[in-house]
Amino acid sequence: MPNQAVTDFTLAATGGANFTLYPIRTKSLVIFFYPKDNTPGCTTEVQQFRDLYSEFQKADCEVVGLSRDSIKSHENFKSKFTLPFELLSDTEETVCNLFGVIKQKKMYGKDVRGIERSTFVLDKKGNIRKEWRGLKADGHAQEVLAFVQTL
Repeated sequence: MPNQAVTDFTLAATGGANFTLYPIRTKSLVIFFYPKDNTPGCTTEVQQFRDLYSEFQKADCEVVGLSRDSIKSHENFKSKFTLPFELLSDTEETVCNLFGVIKQKKMYGKDVRGIERSTFVLDKKGNIRKEWRGLKADGHAQEVLAFVQTL
């Protein structure tokens, strides 16, 4: 998928607004897809993106997180961990399908459909510059930041 243009989309976001992809084009963008609010791996991931957020800003890059959880769940998750970036709600899986992150997974021995933890970096033109799929949460935000700083 690298260098592929991403189709514009609009999703409900925390903070009472909608997030539309193309107006963000003044900066590069990190979109990280995560399975579920308030789960251990996802909490680790959002905290590490939070702790490095000012470094992403210095690199002229915005960060958003995305899962299938409701806006209400996202607002609570954002507030609980004082996240400085918005969380996007994709309850219809529109953007998840656009990026191909819905997978069959095993959870507690059962097959479930869910989001495969994935991150995409888009340049200012809306093209995917790098992607990570099926990743481990711990340490990932630092790896993404290192790549963003090369843009």
